Amino acid sequence: MKYRLFVVLMLLSGLVRAEDAGQEWDPTSLSDATIEKIQAAQFTYKKCVADEMKKPQHLSLESRHATDTIIKQCEPTLAEMRGIYIDAGVPGSVADRHLKSLRIKVTRNLLQELMYLEAAKKAGAS
Repeated sequence: MKYRLFVVLMLLSGLVRAEDAGQEWDPTSLSDATIEKIQAAQFTYKKCVADEMKKPQHLSLESRHATDTIIKQCEPTLAEMRGIYIDAGVPGSVADRHLKSLRIKVTRNLLQELMYLEAAKKAGAS
């Protein structure tokens, strides 16, 4: 009895794996034009963050609060980038994972830069 149940479960698991294989996405399917659009959107996002960082109202805030404010100001650019991914046929989970990694990387760099500026101000003020 256990043997038959085991065989049935193995057969069913093979069917499930076959369905998953059809839903895989091939990253090489992106055209050069789409890759250029994505790179342009990344540049726009990073430029937005850099421009926002230079504004004087953010320099007066504590570094964590300033980082949060700046990242929220530039979120619409990431939404545009997600639209490019979706239009290219990239699954939403893959697009979201890439956008999350980009957001985390930029946030870390921004926070580090703002903390350096804050420390330099405190060191110069003493």
